[in-house]
Amino acid sequence: MFDIRPAQLADALSIAQLHNSCNLVAYQGLLNPEQINILTVSERETYWREAIEFIEPQVLVAVEGDSVIGFVGFDRSRDDGTPNTMGEIWAIYAAPHWWGQGVGLALWDSAREELLEEGCTDVSIWVPLGNDRAMRFHELAGFKKEMTSAKTVPMGSVKVEEIRLKRNLF
Repeated sequence: MFDIRPAQLADALSIAQLHNSCNLVAYQGLLNPEQINILTVSERETYWREAIEFIEPQVLVAVEGDSVIGFVGFDRSRDDGTPNTMGEIWAIYAAPHWWGQGVGLALWDSAREELLEEGCTDVSIWVPLGNDRAMRFHELAGFKKEMTSAKTVPMGSVKVEEIRLKRNLF
């Protein structure tokens, strides 16, 4: 079994390693392997360490014993023109061998509760169009595609089409 708790600075390396290893699986078929992890584990560790320290975004981890098996980063929406009541899931990942075992859902539920406590009424997430697994997960969690939001974003040396999904938090 696993628990969900706020991330600690000591979790930053595990989160970075998990982030990069999950990307290899999540973006397989969308990007070439050398294009997937544009940030090194060290660069990601720095990012997540700062996120945890400065609480931007907020970070929760799923742990089994001492092992980080998933994480979610969330906060207010970064999209221009969104109201202060719009939250955003910045990143959500579970170790591939934990897929289908409730880790992602538990992380989502915990982030949802935290966003509600902060006064958010809605939440969004950006998902690459070709990431069918992530798209299914978020649609099953009640997110709906916002078709007019599609945009092209750089991911290393390639460009990826993303779409925003939204849902009410209640």
